[in-house]
Amino acid sequence: MKATFGAGCFWHVEDLFRKTKGVKSTQVGYIGGKLTNPTYDEVCTDITGHAEAVQVEYDSNEISYDELLEVFWSNHDPTLLNRQGYDIGTQYRSAIFFHDEEQKKIAQKSKEELEKSGKFQKHIVTEIISAPEFYKAEEYHQKYFQKHGLF
Repeated sequence: MKATFGAGCFWHVEDLFRKTKGVKSTQVGYIGGKLTNPTYDEVCTDITGHAEAVQVEYDSNEISYDELLEVFWSNHDPTLLNRQGYDIGTQYRSAIFFHDEEQKKIAQKSKEELEKSGKFQKHIVTEIISAPEFYKAEEYHQKYFQKHGLF
């Protein structure tokens, strides 16, 4: 099964999901913009509309979509609009790109429950939208932390 998330710089997000039990593979890329086959340099201009994202292939017998959402929610601030840490721009937005109606329902329910929980003092700005085409990022971005001995 496939899941796609945007939660700031994709290097860190990919590393978290790659290390999650039940995740079979990850790749980083660009999604949700207006260019076909965008490059990193184009996405960094903040005018293409793409988000940096990680696409996760997972075994639903080992991990549920709900559990993937827990990883997503707990590893970034979903109340920040178009930024995470020092990274600023629409490419760093918080977004869940659903691949079917079941994922949409689960994501919406998860967001509503988190909003009601009071964990965050500000409103959650995470987008929940249908997954458009995902464009794989350049090879040097794939498994970046692993390649560079970080974390």
